[in-house]
Amino acid sequence: MATKILVVDDDVDSLKLIGLMLQRQGYEVNGANSGSQAIERAVAEQPDLIILDVMMPDMDGYTVCRQLRENQRTRGIPIIMFTAKTLIDDKVAGFEAGADDYLTKPTHPAELASRVKAVLARSAAARRGENLGIAYAFLGAKGGVGTTTLATNIGALLASHDTTAMLDLRLGQGSLGLSLGLGRNTTLANVLGHSAADINEQVLQREIVEHNSGMRVLLSSSRPRESQLNPTPEAVLAVLKGLRAFNSNVIVDLGVGLNRLTARVVRETNHVIITAEPNRVCLTLARNLLQELQQIGISDANIHVVIINRVQSGVQTAWQEAERLLGKTIAAIISPVPELAYQATEASTPIVKYQPDSAVVGQFSKLVEELHKHAAG
Repeated sequence: MATKILVVDDDVDSLKLIGLMLQRQGYEVNGANSGSQAIERAVAEQPDLIILDVMMPDMDGYTVCRQLRENQRTRGIPIIMFTAKTLIDDKVAGFEAGADDYLTKPTHPAELASRVKAVLARSAAARRGENLGIAYAFLGAKGGVGTTTLATNIGALLASHDTTAMLDLRLGQGSLGLSLGLGRNTTLANVLGHSAADINEQVLQREIVEHNSGMRVLLSSSRPRESQLNPTPEAVLAVLKGLRAFNSNVIVDLGVGLNRLTARVVRETNHVIITAEPNRVCLTLARNLLQELQQIGISDANIHVVIINRVQSGVQTAWQEAERLLGKTIAAIISPVPELAYQATEASTPIVKYQPDSAVVGQFSKLVEELHKHAAG
């Protein structure tokens, strides 16, 4: 059966030209000349790929893309934005709306064919799973809530049973190496010096450091100048896919909030864990983050909110009130253990290894069980 492609463009001549180029490559092409028609046909026909123009009279391509990502029946269909708009901000808007790739008009038929083939291949690989490891993205509602500490301890628990890698994507702000006592010069920045096509297991293994907890760690440095790096989403996704190819689990520390890069990364993970403190301001930020994740096509079932109590306090938002503010069930609440956290950091080891019989380790373990339960379900 021929691969079906839906081309969406209000310009009839452009629609015919793109359709002809794709038909010559052996694809079955259908057209839509408006955003509303595109959504109707995508739902009804379930194409393998959508090529979507941005500038349309009734509904722009960004809006169409977001609505397709919000619809359970169409959220998995790969989308290539196709437009005459060439500004970086336009491309960023496309990716944030949920596009998988972005082409500018006019484009050479060979480039169009190459991009279509690549996006379809990634989509097919995602459907097959390609025996890739499970990816867990950790995202803070704000800074300083304990996102890295949670990610590190979950990673160490997983590493006790299966091969587990941890990817620190906080370029220029990497505290993970410092807290684990890994003072190596091997970093993610060295990997990102390669093109996406050249990032493979060999390149990754040169930069990975193994911690005595069993985790394989790919660090971001704490050198501020590294934060000026502007890696392409394709390169970072190549790193993630490469790690998943030879690890059963990959923990990704994304830092705080969503940007054009982290929005792309979370769509390639199996679980997104949002961390927050039990107060109204942080819970509101977490709710906003939760809504934005849903808008870019992340299933609510794959998003988990964890409340982290950093200090002992008799004044904090109750569990039930927190769930009301979030509009979502809380996956776990982590008790405050400031002394234990300090001692574990000084020993350059995760809490789950430093004091495995502590009550908080039981809470980490229950969260892992919860994540596994969702994966099985």
